[in-house]
Amino acid sequence: MPVVREFTLPDLGEGLTEAEVVRWLVEVGEVIAVDQPVVEVETAKAVVEVPCPYGGVVTALFGEVGQEVAVGAPLVTVAVSPGEGEKPLAAAVVTVAAERAAEVERPLVGYGVAEPGRSGRRRRVGAGAASAAPVAPVAPVAVQAPVKAPAVPAVISPLVRRLAREQGVELASVTGSGPDGLIMRADVERAVAAKVSGPSSAPPAPVRAAEGEVVPLRGLRKAVAEKLGRSHREIPAATCWVDADATELMALRRQLNAAPGPKVSVLALLARICTVALERFPELNSSVTEDGSGILRHPAVHLGFAAQGERGLVVPVVREAQRLTTEQLGAELGRLTEAARTGSIAPAELTGGTFTLNNYGVFGVDGSTPILNHPEAAMLGVGRIVAKPWVHQGELAVREVTQLSFTFDHRVCDGGTAGGFLRFVADCVEQPGLLLRQL
Repeated sequence: MPVVREFTLPDLGEGLTEAEVVRWLVEVGEVIAVDQPVVEVETAKAVVEVPCPYGGVVTALFGEVGQEVAVGAPLVTVAVSPGEGEKPLAAAVVTVAAERAAEVERPLVGYGVAEPGRSGRRRRVGAGAASAAPVAPVAPVAVQAPVKAPAVPAVISPLVRRLAREQGVELASVTGSGPDGLIMRADVERAVAAKVSGPSSAPPAPVRAAEGEVVPLRGLRKAVAEKLGRSHREIPAATCWVDADATELMALRRQLNAAPGPKVSVLALLARICTVALERFPELNSSVTEDGSGILRHPAVHLGFAAQGERGLVVPVVREAQRLTTEQLGAELGRLTEAARTGSIAPAELTGGTFTLNNYGVFGVDGSTPILNHPEAAMLGVGRIVAKPWVHQGELAVREVTQLSFTFDHRVCDGGTAGGFLRFVADCVEQPGLLLRQL
């Protein structure tokens, strides 16, 4: 007889206690391999696939799409193969699948087609089983020949799969234009366009409350709301700001980028200024302890920065930023920004920051009073750099000016420290040569 194993939602790290079911990757009755992903879940940090450590037949799934599952709660149960001397359960399932050719499922779209001479990636024991009902033991039967699952176009890109899922496109019905029938993004977009032009393409009306639409807080949005709410409640934050002439900083950037090699971004220069400023004002690279009884000063600068990604605004973290050169900072900032944009950033890369740099100037605004990224004690905000009239060396001139704002936890320092930090940053923006004194 097969043995039923229960697989629970594992600890996903970073203090996460729950995850939302985004998509089931298996169905009841399917044969799965050891470490095969069975579900896609969304945590407060990222969307991840969860592999199951058991191989066998899926007998039950726990949790509907959109439902939150706690760490340690059941995800799936799997009937694993019996001990030595007995016919493996998977072989019995193949037997039944051979007799029920009409019930054999095609390979999962996105994981390639069946190999020649082999059946598809998954088989089902039965077509009518409920998602929480156990699968009955299967008796061995003589097998004539395994049944091949019909070949389907492959989808390699997870972004294409996500686009199809969000737009309600059945990938099995899409003809791929890529090599060997590979489904490309353009193929899905054409399918969406054809769907929209159809007579029944109108999307269902959103569920609305009496006075407006209710959008549930889930996943990343829920985590952001909770963290910002906690920051606003617990941290007595204050903000100071100053206008700075960034003309010389922009001229330095143009000089650096005129030379061969990787290009230097404004964000990389600002990050370098922040690390130098925090060396002079280390009390700002800190956080108040959980019980509020002390201030923890961090030995390293783990620099967070705001980045817009597929799931909204996230804060990737550059580890040991104080050890990196401007060029190295630029490379790491670029890597993390791209990972955030595509949704491939790892959860561990979104935690552990000790100071945040917020370049909201990319949104075309001049100033802001941001809420601190709890439990950090400080955040530097940078507005857009724009040509403005400015008194330079006693004469009115057109200069490239930006507004710098600095929000800080008033428990870790007084205004003198915060003002000194901001003034030093502004001086480095106006006279980047000052950074040479810190080398």
